[in-house]
Amino acid sequence: MLRLLRRPSDPAPVLVRRFLQLFVGLFLYGIAIAMIVRGELGVAPWDVLTQGIAKQTGLSFGLITVITSGVVLLLWIPIRQRLGFGTVMNALLVGPAADVGLWLIPPGLDLWVRVLLLPAGIVVLAIATGLYIGAHFGPGPRDGLMTGLHRVTGWKIWIVRTGIEVFVLGAGWLLGGNAGIGTVAFALLIGPLCGYTIPLFAIKRAERAPRTDTAEAAASRWSSSAGRRPTRIETQ
Repeated sequence: MLRLLRRPSDPAPVLVRRFLQLFVGLFLYGIAIAMIVRGELGVAPWDVLTQGIAKQTGLSFGLITVITSGVVLLLWIPIRQRLGFGTVMNALLVGPAADVGLWLIPPGLDLWVRVLLLPAGIVVLAIATGLYIGAHFGPGPRDGLMTGLHRVTGWKIWIVRTGIEVFVLGAGWLLGGNAGIGTVAFALLIGPLCGYTIPLFAIKRAERAPRTDTAEAAASRWSSSAGRRPTRIETQ
């Protein structure tokens, strides 16, 4: 069964900030995805898969994101990956936030606008990642799958990450998802950017529980796999 991360006790102001940072981060994450999608120059590998499934089924991008997150969480069971409150919120909220962003930003924009949307979306997504990971509520479904497989197989984190993303990218492209220059830009930039934003927004806590394989540790190794020296981050 999925194991819940032990919830540590924090002073009320710290706990309020953690919740606020979590929900703002998840909302911005969905908006950032929408910005990259409306850039129409290629999206992140998991979003290529989401686009492909949406194209084949007619379901909304956000709904497919939620369903995919649920399927990924089922894959956590055999690898005994720890489930956090932030994991559940990530699975439930990022998709609807992306749908809000897609509603606010129309398709078919001029090329110069789309060229601006792509890097802006990547930067906003990196900030959003730093916010929700820095709240210390557990990893997102996809990050947890990556770090869980790394833990049980012993394979290097970059090998696991690359293998997963190549698989979902290929499947999404075959289904009609939009892979392009934006996909390459995302792959090259998101690791170094998150390597900066994660420690920047990490909330300092009064107590430290035993170290676990949370998203903070995942992000450190993930940034390292993207070519950036990892930064030491306080974990739950």
